[in-house]
Amino acid sequence: MAKIYYDKDCDLKYLNGKKVAVLGYGSQGHAHSQNLRDSGVDVIVAEYPGSAAWKKAEQAGFKVFTADEAAKQADIIVMTLPDTIQAKIYENSIKNNLKKGDVLLFAHGFNIRYNQIIAPDFVDVVMIAPKGPGHLVRSEYLEGRGVPNLVAVAQDASGNAKNIALAYAKGIGGSRAGVIETTFKEETETDLFGEQAVLCGGVTELMKAGFDTLVEAGYQPEIAYFECIHEMKLIVDLIYEGGMEWMFYSVSDTAEYGGYTVGPKIITEESRKAMKEVLKRIQTGEFASEWLLETQVNQPKFKSLRTLSKEALNEKIGNELRKMMPWLKKRTTETGGK
Repeated sequence: MAKIYYDKDCDLKYLNGKKVAVLGYGSQGHAHSQNLRDSGVDVIVAEYPGSAAWKKAEQAGFKVFTADEAAKQADIIVMTLPDTIQAKIYENSIKNNLKKGDVLLFAHGFNIRYNQIIAPDFVDVVMIAPKGPGHLVRSEYLEGRGVPNLVAVAQDASGNAKNIALAYAKGIGGSRAGVIETTFKEETETDLFGEQAVLCGGVTELMKAGFDTLVEAGYQPEIAYFECIHEMKLIVDLIYEGGMEWMFYSVSDTAEYGGYTVGPKIITEESRKAMKEVLKRIQTGEFASEWLLETQVNQPKFKSLRTLSKEALNEKIGNELRKMMPWLKKRTTETGGK
């Protein structure tokens, strides 16, 4: 069983006298910054000059600097930037500003796991990864609760790396829920696998395949969308609330029986074999190499796939059907959800 730490195991004293620089005021960065400040921690923010995020951080009352300026001041440097730009920011703005006793803290293990960032031996390298989006990290903190965190230590130069990481988790509210011990390797590989094989890859392809099967058989695409895509939220919410047992309890006996008997015919041994291949590509670094190279050439395949996905029939039908649902906040990629 995993080792789990709670508030009683974490002490904010390990952050006393330390300045924390949060690099990136996005989804995770804004939540970390605000929660830490509310916990009494000395926090500054790093962003691109003139960016919308810079302005948002200033409006929230933070002193905002470039990454280079923030790294010079900080004792704890927090990387909440996109995976694909962290190494460049590190090389250009952080590496030469590190001093003995500093801490590099990550919210995801990608750049350490795949050796994109190699820290000097005189700094601590730790990870605190909230298992939820930034807006939830913030809202739960304000409610006196927290989102579960993962903690890992890749390098303990100070002898207090884990204590510092746990103090940080307490500062953002994670130890109220629980902080699960892991490694950079485990967090990175399981996170990538979950995204690709299940959450962002497997589930979406399953929904699209169901939609296409019904439409090709002559059923109305609007009905196919409701049955194979729209109602996924109902099922996932039930699992989120009480596990698969609660979901099966909540649906009809007909649905439960069909789920037990037909599910294994869809997710077959071939599917499981494909999942193992996906995991192997992640473990060997093959996926990381592919993604980093794709980014270096301005992401032509990624952008093409994004366009094709946006133009698919299921997306067009979904956009029309959501007009029938005034309770939903309109979200588009063009407006960023506004």
